Amino acid sequence: MSTCYLCSAFVTILHEFCGLYFLFMYVLIRTSNPSFLNLRVFCQVIKAQHSHQGRGGATIQVELRDVDTGNKITERFRTDEALERVFVEEKSFTYLYQEGDTVTLMEPETFEQLEVSKELFGKTAAYLKDEMKVTLQYFDGRPMSASVPPRVTCTVVEAQPHTKGITAQPQYKRVLLDNGLTVLVPSFVEAGENIVISTADDSYMTRA
Repeated sequence: MSTCYLCSAFVTILHEFCGLYFLFMYVLIRTSNPSFLNLRVFCQVIKAQHSHQGRGGATIQVELRDVDTGNKITERFRTDEALERVFVEEKSFTYLYQEGDTVTLMEPETFEQLEVSKELFGKTAAYLKDEMKVTLQYFDGRPMSASVPPRVTCTVVEAQPHTKGITAQPQYKRVLLDNGLTVLVPSFVEAGENIVISTADDSYMTRA
């Protein structure tokens, strides 16, 4: 572990690990939030926003998830406040199947199977597909979280027909994907098409 200060450089690091890569960034904090009883807890950085309020100095508001309980909190830190960054080990696995809240993975070299909680994937669990390559983040010998690829191809199963019209603004509509998620896509996307979705924010990227 190493100590980091919330200077502008570290704020940049926090933003880089939000979105597509936020699952790879962990901090060990001593939080004042009463839900953690002032204990040192491992937290995952989910969102980070830098702000400067007049003479009050610069601060960064960070949304955190306790990796042990799954509880989310929002903390505000001064930019000169120290945090201990935890470096995690990443291991690749192949997704096999899930039963209830348990996900079964396979180590691709040894073919050894591993069962983990579906909660490790968070909302991205909806994108799990047979033979998908996933990544587990380990700390101290145990999995802390899991991530799917940043881009996943999905099939549109329900969509309103495209209606051509004269407009200068791009038109969007909601469609239902084969994994049960509803996302916004350009109006020209039709049912039956394969599209590429960003698993970070469920946004449409392109046709497959």
